[in-house]
Amino acid sequence: MDSAKHAGDVAVAVSRAFGVDVMFTLSGGHVFPLYDGAVHENMRILDVRHEQSAVFAAEATARLTRKPGLAVLTAGPGVTNGVSGVATAHFNGSPVVVMGGRAPLSRWGSGALQELDHPPLLEPITKRSFTAASAESVAQDVATAFRTALAPHRGPVFLDFYMDHLFAQAPEPPAEALTPQDAGADGSREPDSDALAHIARLLAEAERPVLVLGSDVWMDRAEQAAREFAEEYRLPVILNGQGRGILPSGHELLVTRARGTAFGQADLVIVAGAPLDFRLGYGWFGGKEGTPLARVVHLVDAPSQIATHIQPAGAAAGDLTLVFRGLATACAAAGVSPKRYAPWLTRLAEAAAAARAGDAELLASAADPIHPMRIYGELNKVLADDAVVIGDGGDFVSYAGKYVEPERPGCWLDPGPYGCLGTGLGYAIAARLARPSSQVVLLLGDGAAGFSLMDVDTLVRHDLPVVMICGNNGMWGLEKHPMQLLYGYDVAAELRQGTRYDQVVTALGGGGELVTSPDEIGPALRRAFDSGVPYLVNVVTDPAIAYPRNTTGV
Repeated sequence: MDSAKHAGDVAVAVSRAFGVDVMFTLSGGHVFPLYDGAVHENMRILDVRHEQSAVFAAEATARLTRKPGLAVLTAGPGVTNGVSGVATAHFNGSPVVVMGGRAPLSRWGSGALQELDHPPLLEPITKRSFTAASAESVAQDVATAFRTALAPHRGPVFLDFYMDHLFAQAPEPPAEALTPQDAGADGSREPDSDALAHIARLLAEAERPVLVLGSDVWMDRAEQAAREFAEEYRLPVILNGQGRGILPSGHELLVTRARGTAFGQADLVIVAGAPLDFRLGYGWFGGKEGTPLARVVHLVDAPSQIATHIQPAGAAAGDLTLVFRGLATACAAAGVSPKRYAPWLTRLAEAAAAARAGDAELLASAADPIHPMRIYGELNKVLADDAVVIGDGGDFVSYAGKYVEPERPGCWLDPGPYGCLGTGLGYAIAARLARPSSQVVLLLGDGAAGFSLMDVDTLVRHDLPVVMICGNNGMWGLEKHPMQLLYGYDVAAELRQGTRYDQVVTALGGGGELVTSPDEIGPALRRAFDSGVPYLVNVVTDPAIAYPRNTTGV
């Protein structure tokens, strides 16, 4: 690199070294040198219509590719508009670097345009939030940001640059800034062998174990080791988050559809790569039909992730591939026998099969108004094994979580435990770039559509075909039905049923259609996949149907 290049060139060159191919952004003058650097480094610039979509796209890139994502936000409102995306990355453990512009140091304190001290705002939801000290420090600061984001437990890092520093000349980055280091290369991610031996003894004593595989199993590249461990010891498996697809639909050990029975009657639950949060009943399992509470084992990618609100019966932290392989060795030494679990596995497999059989009628429902489950019955007929399915919504997307079972890992995206609506268009943009030959399907509630549908313009401008399906029941279903139950009335929960979200998409240059008859869902989906453009199938569904759920997540 020519030593006369500016700091924006240096920042992009270091980002390139860490595997970044795309910069997600919304144009702003404070960050022009980063754009100039992207042009010089032949990095793709993908500009969106709202900064939240830029951060969501960077986060989805990280989750799909397991490489860092990069979002660049201009100063002030550019940064604050991206905060929900950063928070989502924080809760999902996604390695995202968000670079922000900043008013010039030479004018700091005098009321420059969009002058705001961003790092204190981002500090609670990032692994680190800081300002580059000078043009000369940019290379090391950017390298530090990426290394911090990538080190388990992964997460977002925010780094902003004074505008005058970013335009200034900067020295060529040193070699160490251009050489990513593998986290754990020093052996720090080796799991404790005594902890694994203890967990193996718990398995030897158990009669009704369940193995839960969550997002960090995928993010830590441990999906193969996890599957091999489950298959070797014949453990019933429930998949969570991006763990979905580690066992394909129909696998004999996959009992996600018997989740209630499994969690209610288990005597040992091993949760790997997922927090013991509301989605997993906060770690309280068993206790149903006269059984005692289950012992809980927590397997995580870093010690900081071990649950503290309960006392696990066992825990291990480290490279999750090493955790599963070490646990398999420890189980062999402890005399764990897969035959011990056979009656339990049979019971759960039968319960899962019964649940699927019970679903068949509604998945093929001819009810008019349309039952939401009919949409998923039709969608499952046309999904390819490598399809990326994205959920952005409440009740409508909850059905997808139950009835869409990915065939491969890394093919499912939802907002995660933060539950932020509006992720969908950013996620879809990233998915189309990351998986150019795969189907990309975005499932939208009509409420969620209101947050980011304008970014269909981004899909159109950048020629990114995506199939969007909107479940249009004319309400905020997650709020309306509970309010009716609690108070006998509801407020602030109504939308207009039949709103032509499809016409919004066509006005922006895509395609779409309104579906009001159940028999038209399948043909409309086929037209959408065949269209080769961003296409929204707007399905008017029965507003009386509410997704059944309880407060524990079990």
